[in-house]
Amino acid sequence: MNGKSGESLSTVEVEGIYFDGRSSRDRAARLTVQGDQVTVQTSADGVSGGTEARWPLARVSIDPPLPGVRRVLKFPDRTRFETEDDAAIRAIERRARRTRPLSDRMLGGVRQLEGSWGLTFAALGLMGAFVWGFIAFGLPAIARGAAAATPSRVLTTFDRETVDLLDKPPYLGPSKLSAARQAELQRGFRQVVGWAGGAYSYRLLLRDGEPEDDGNGSFGGFSLGANAFALPGGTVVMTDQLVALARSDRELLGVLAHESGHVTHRHGLAGVYQALGLTLLTTVVTGDLVSAGTFAAAAPAALLQRGYSRAAETQADEVAGAFMLEKYRTTRPLRDILARLENKDAKADESSVQSGNRIEDLLQSHPGTANRIEHLRALEQAAK
Repeated sequence: MNGKSGESLSTVEVEGIYFDGRSSRDRAARLTVQGDQVTVQTSADGVSGGTEARWPLARVSIDPPLPGVRRVLKFPDRTRFETEDDAAIRAIERRARRTRPLSDRMLGGVRQLEGSWGLTFAALGLMGAFVWGFIAFGLPAIARGAAAATPSRVLTTFDRETVDLLDKPPYLGPSKLSAARQAELQRGFRQVVGWAGGAYSYRLLLRDGEPEDDGNGSFGGFSLGANAFALPGGTVVMTDQLVALARSDRELLGVLAHESGHVTHRHGLAGVYQALGLTLLTTVVTGDLVSAGTFAAAAPAALLQRGYSRAAETQADEVAGAFMLEKYRTTRPLRDILARLENKDAKADESSVQSGNRIEDLLQSHPGTANRIEHLRALEQAAK
C-alpha cells in the first residue's frame, strides 16, 4: 500500500498479481480504489499487452484473511487479484463497509499461535494423543460395532471363501486322522455347539497343520502346527497336531468351547476388521457378497498372526470355563492343554507354566498363558 492508502485519503493503491480466469498464467498488476470504483491495470508481459478493467466496489468479492495466504479479490467476470499487502486490503474492506469486528483480533491470535513453538509442540502432542486414542479405543469400538451388525449371510460367505483359501497351499492339508477318530471328535463338537447356541452355521473342520511338500509344490513351507481357530460364521478349524497333543477329549472340548466363545461374541470378525482397517467395514456390513469374498482373501493372515485382545481371550475363556464347569465341574483339562500349547511339550501341565513379571504382563496386548490358567482356576474356585 502506498503513501496514499490512509483511511483519511480517498485513494488506495496496492501492487499484486492478476489472473484472467482462462489460464493459470499470472500477470503483474496494480489495483486502485477511488471512491466506489475499483480499477485493475495489468502490465504487458511479452505475450499480452497491458489491460485495464473497472468495477464498482460493491460488486467486488473479498475473501476472508488466512494466515500465510495472499489476500484475494474476485471480480464479476471470474478474474481475480491477489496481493501480499494485507493492510491495504483491510483498508479496502473498511472503505466498502465490510469490516469484520472480530477478524483482526482473531487473525492476530492465530498468528500468535503460529509463532509459538511451545503451542505448536503441544498441538502435535494433542494430535498424537488423539491418534493413539483412536487406534487403541476408537477403532476397536468401531470394529466391534461393525462385527455385531454384519449380516449372517456375509458371515457364511466369509467362512466359505476363507476355507477355500486355507485349504490351498501353503496353509492346511487334509486330516490324517482315521474316519472313526474324526467321527468321535465331530460328536464332541456337536455337544459344544448345542450348549453354545446362536444362529451360526457351526461345523468342525479337521486338518493337517503341518502338510508335507508332495513334490509338486502343493503344500509345505508353512507350519500351523497344534492349533485351533474359529471363523466368524461358526466354522472351527482344529489340526491333527492339536489332537495328538491332547491327553483326553475333555481337553479338546475345552478348546472347542473356547473357540465357540469367539464365534458367539464375534471376536474374530472384529479382529479382522480392526487389522484390515476401516476401508472394508462399509462394504462388508452392507452385505456386499463380492466384497466379502475379496475381504476373505486377506483374512487368513489376520486370523492366524494377529491373535485376540486381552478382553476377547478372557471372554472366550469364560465361555469355555462355564462349559467345562457345567459338564465336568472343573477347568483343569483346559488349563493343562493351554500349558502344553505354551511349552510345545506333551508332558507339560498347568504347573509347567511360569508367570512373567508384572510389567511384562501389563505391556502385553494379549493375555499370557499363565494369566489365562490363573483366571480359569479362579472361575473354578468361584463355582465351588
